Amino acid sequence: MNENREDLLHQIKKFLEAEDEIFGPLAISGEDLSIMNVEDEPDAHSVVKPSSEDKPPDEPVQKQVNETGDPIAACNTLDELRELCKAADELRTDLKDTNLVFGTGNPNADLMLIGEAPGEQEDKEGEPFVGAAGQLLNKILAAINFSRDDIYIANILKHRPPGNRNPNDEERRNSLPYLYKQIELVNPKLILCLGKVSATTLLGKDTTLKSMRGTFYPFRGTELTVTYHPAALLRNQHWKRPVWEDVQSVRKRYDELGCKP
Repeated sequence: MNENREDLLHQIKKFLEAEDEIFGPLAISGEDLSIMNVEDEPDAHSVVKPSSEDKPPDEPVQKQVNETGDPIAACNTLDELRELCKAADELRTDLKDTNLVFGTGNPNADLMLIGEAPGEQEDKEGEPFVGAAGQLLNKILAAINFSRDDIYIANILKHRPPGNRNPNDEERRNSLPYLYKQIELVNPKLILCLGKVSATTLLGKDTTLKSMRGTFYPFRGTELTVTYHPAALLRNQHWKRPVWEDVQSVRKRYDELGCKP
C-alpha cells in the first residue's frame, strides 16, 4: 500500500515539474506532496461550480453567432452583406452574367420598400427600381413627401430572372435569408411590399394582393403592409387609386410611429 502511495506521489511530482516547464513555476514543495491523501481527491462525478469571480465575461452576441459558421449572421454591416451576396452563387438565377442588385437608399431608414426582382434596367445599373416603374415610384414617394434618400429599397431576388418572370420557389428560398439579414441591418419601423410576389413571400400567405391590403402586419420586429407594384400601374390605371390610399396610410403610420423625417 505504501509503495503504491509513494509511486502515485512520484508521478504527480513529475507531472507538476513538466507543467512547470511549460506554464511557469508552481510552488509545491515535497512537504506539500507528503501530506496529500488519495482519499481526499474529489469524486469523479462531482461538479465544481465556478464562483462569480471565476466566470468569464459574456461574449458579444455577434462573436457567438460567428462561431456557428453562418456567414450571413456574421455580417455586421450592409457593406459586408453586399460583399457576401456578390460571392453567393445560390442567389443567381438561370440568366447568365447578371449583375448583383443589392439595395439602395438610406441604410438607417425607418421605411423600407421591398419589390420582387430586378428588371433589365436594374440589372444594367445594379440598382433597384430605376426603369419606368422606378420613375413612377419616385413620383408616388414625392406625393407623400419622401425622396429615395429618405427610404431604403430592396427586392426579394438580388439577380434578374430570365424574361423578367416571377421568382420561383427555390429562388425565393435561397434569397430570403439574405433579405432577412438586410432587413435586420436596416432595422426599419415600417416595410411596404410592392406587389403580390413580395407580399406573399414575406407574409407566407397564398392569397390575393387585394385581400392583403389595408393592414399593418407584425413582421420580425417591425410592421409590414402591402400595395400594388408600380409596374402594375403602368398596365392598369384602375389600381392607381388603391395605391394612393395605401401610401397615404403608410405616411400616416410613419408619422404616428415618430419615424425620422
